[in-house]
Amino acid sequence: QVQLVESGGGLVQPGGSLRLSCAASARAFPNYAMAWFRRPPGKEREFVATISPTGGTVYGDSAQGRFTISRDNTKNMVYLQMNNLKPEDTAVYYCAQSAFVSTTARNFVSWGQGTQVTVSS
Repeated sequence: QVQLVESGGGLVQPGGSLRLSCAASARAFPNYAMAWFRRPPGKEREFVATISPTGGTVYGDSAQGRFTISRDNTKNMVYLQMNNLKPEDTAVYYCAQSAFVSTTARNFVSWGQGTQVTVSS
């Protein structure tokens, strides 16, 4: 089974930045679309961003213009650079993997354990 491990979360003030990382152990990593979802407190999962095996990207409305998803297929890594963070960005952020590009959580076959991001003054 695919194993995904997120890191890089923490506490940051509004307007600050964080970079999340996701490490994948699967040999087939370069063939999968990767994505970031988040779950705010008391809410359902929300799509943040996805990246195709060749680098094409799609962003959710909340991330557009502030977040950047990227991947390094030589290292089996995917990243989420988050700038100009807002309190509304507070959530557990999850890395996910699917066989095709999608913005729907149910289409992703593997998930990481999540990393907490808290934006507060």
